[in-house]
Amino acid sequence: MPPGLPLVDWYHYIALIAAGLAAGFINTVAGSGSLITLPLLIWLGLPANVANGTNRIGILFQSLVGVGSFHRQGQLEWRQALIPTIPAVVGAIVGAQIAVDLDETVMRRVIGALMVFMLVLMIVNPDRWLREAAETRRIHSGWLGWIVMFGVGLYGGFIQVGIGVILLAGLVLGSGYDLVRANAVKLLIVLCYTPFAIAVFIRGGQVAWLPGLILAIGSMAGAWIAAHMAVRRGVRFVRLLLIAVVIASAVDLLGIGAMVKRWIGV
Repeated sequence: MPPGLPLVDWYHYIALIAAGLAAGFINTVAGSGSLITLPLLIWLGLPANVANGTNRIGILFQSLVGVGSFHRQGQLEWRQALIPTIPAVVGAIVGAQIAVDLDETVMRRVIGALMVFMLVLMIVNPDRWLREAAETRRIHSGWLGWIVMFGVGLYGGFIQVGIGVILLAGLVLGSGYDLVRANAVKLLIVLCYTPFAIAVFIRGGQVAWLPGLILAIGSMAGAWIAAHMAVRRGVRFVRLLLIAVVIASAVDLLGIGAMVKRWIGV
């Protein structure tokens, strides 16, 4: 199904909306929702690079809804949250340009290993993730912080999968945010760099608008539900969901699932 070709069967629409709903929810309170949407887009017939670009449409709209929901609930500090977006945007432009031509296998393995490390941190030292109120709630604006956020944007522009978990780790462990407010800042950062990444993919002819916009419908609904649930249920609920997402992401990105299937002959 090349870019612009209409969806063929009615259940394609249902699958896209359902996948968007799940991904929008997961991305808003944790991350790695693209582990659901990217395989679906490829299954529908999009080439992997086109699926990567098309997936950003849902991410853009779910981030917009999530940011608005967190703002209305008083969980977003705009002045501090905007600081890290500048290097992230620059990194995303570079990463998206690389993604147009480059295979992502090595980077997927690296991020999978990083998620295993973060899983250990969440289990061994849970207090850092469970505070209800942030102690400092600030983004470091020094050169090291800018380099880190450039790297985050680089990866986000390149493949996006797992970027939410990386951002949460930096915002909670490095900047003193609690998980609920960290999710709000994370969504704002993603919202700011995603349009630039989409522009690069559009220029490269790697965005299929119809499936992307249908995916966005479900993504927006999922983001709205997740933002309200995160504020209502608190950081303990978000941490449990985050642990589950990190485990699933690490299994997928490290190829563990595929190895198990080979071992048992599936």
